[in-house]
Amino acid sequence: MTAGERWRVSVDRALCVGSGQCAAIAPGAFRLDEARRSHPVAEETDASQAVLDAAESCPVEAVTLRGTGTGEAVFPPEE
Repeated sequence: MTAGERWRVSVDRALCVGSGQCAAIAPGAFRLDEARRSHPVAEETDASQAVLDAAESCPVEAVTLRGTGTGEAVFPPEE
């Protein structure tokens, strides 16, 4: 992560199982809806360890982070 870096955050709601890990780790970045499916609070966010930790904690890898300027995958990493 670099200063000023921003990420585009998305959640594949078809994959989301509603574990709530993302919302527990980064409550300012993720919320659970009435169906207990996660969604980002904002489509873009400042890069932060908490948001990365939240994405990495998802048991089904439903959270995707991409650099806003480059579109490069932050998580999950492209193989």
